[in-house]
Order: sequence, then structure tokens, then C-alpha cells
Amino acid sequence: MDLVRNETSPRLASPIVEFRQYTLKPGQCETLIALFDREFVETQEATGMTVIGQFRDLDRPDMFVWLRGFEDMEARRNALTAFYGGPVWAAHRDAANATMIDSDDVLLLKPAWQGAGFDLSGRRRSTSAEAGKPNSENALGGIVEVSIHHLRPGEEAGFTERFRTEAVPQLAANGARLLGAFVTESSENTFPRLPVRIGENVFLSATGFDNEARHAFSRAPLAASPALQAFQRSAEQSLARPTEVLRLSPTARSLLGTSAIA
Repeated sequence: MDLVRNETSPRLASPIVEFRQYTLKPGQCETLIALFDREFVETQEATGMTVIGQFRDLDRPDMFVWLRGFEDMEARRNALTAFYGGPVWAAHRDAANATMIDSDDVLLLKPAWQGAGFDLSGRRRSTSAEAGKPNSENALGGIVEVSIHHLRPGEEAGFTERFRTEAVPQLAANGARLLGAFVTESSENTFPRLPVRIGENVFLSATGFDNEARHAFSRAPLAASPALQAFQRSAEQSLARPTEVLRLSPTARSLLGTSAIA
């Protein structure tokens, strides 16, 4: 799978990805989601980036998690400069910022191997009108599980290869769809107005499940898999600290984690 887009390759929205976790004021998550999905999707994409996914955190009700993708670091600079210097952000930034306690928890990432980025081929984003309907086809109970593995220095290549060859087949065999796998992008932040976490060395995987019941059903055989247990034991030696696991539910207008097909 080629990371360079052309007429025949999949639509990969992830040569460069920002993984953003916002801590919100109590009770403000739905307010921000409504504003974001209405005002900040097409307007960001008009500058050249891709809004990959927006999520509620099932275990942390006052968190908003989202991802956006860029073709390269220079494209990131240009797109962010255009959006945050433009009229839409100026009109709505006070309302957005009023929901937040912290918006600086940001990981800058790149695909862990060729083809490991998010393949958005065939996906259609709901319009704002469709998303507002009670029975919208995108208003699903899908679950995206994100695991953030904090690696010791020099462990990136070995951990990535073990995950690709040992963990991925076990995920697929037990009904879990690997949506993407990423490692830290260590390039200098090309838009310092928005901080990213410095000094991080992570491997991040995103796995999709059709609904919460399917997620629970798949976890039991995965936990009991001897091959996956062996991978986890070997992987522990590569970790600098415990792995973070997030259970995320896509908003109605999220591309990632929905089943809407064009």
C-alpha cells in the first residue's frame, strides 16, 4: 500500500497525524462536539488537512479526542496557518475555548510501516443535517480502541516488527480491525503556536469494533490468546511506562469508526 496518493491508491489521510486529547470543563463535551461538527470539519479540510475522526471517551466523560492528517510537515504549517488565521476560527474560537481546560495533549505521529496509516477509501462523512437525525446511519455504537505504548529509546523498530507480525494476525482472527498503527514523528513542530508533546517515543495503534458488545466479545479470546500473551510479555521489555488504552465512540460526523460508505 503506497503512502503517496494517486488515482489508484487508497485515500490515506495519515502521512502525518496529530492525535489530540482535550480536557474539558465538566458537562461541556456535547457542546464542543456540536460546535466542532458544525463549524470545524469542512472549514479545516478546505485548508488542505483531513479531519480523520472525532470521539467521545467512554471512560472519561469530560474528554474530547480527535485526529487530523496532513501530507507532510510543510503542508501542516500551511494548513494550520490558514485555518487559525482565518475567519471561521476567529468567529468561533471563544466559544470553543470556553469549553476547555487543556488542549495541549497532542502527539505528532507517522505510520509505523508502509500502509499502516488510516485508509479512508469509500468512506463518506455525514452532512450536518444527516448527523442531526435521530436514526442517522452514522449514529452507531462503534468502538475505536486506541493503545498508546510508551517505548524505551531504541525500541521502536523491534516493537513495531513484533506488533506487525505477532499481534496483528491475532487481532484479525478475533474480530478486531486494525485501523492504523503509528510511531512518533520527531520532526520539529512547524506550527509552534500549537504545542505538541516533546520527548515522546510512542507506538500508537487504533483498532475498530462494530459495537460495544462486539468489543467486549472480542476482548476475552484476545486476552486468552497464547500468541498475544507472548507478544505482550516480550513487549513489556520495550516499555518505559504502562500502556494507555482509550475506548472511544465516534461522533456522527467522524470518518474513522463509522460504516458510512459512499
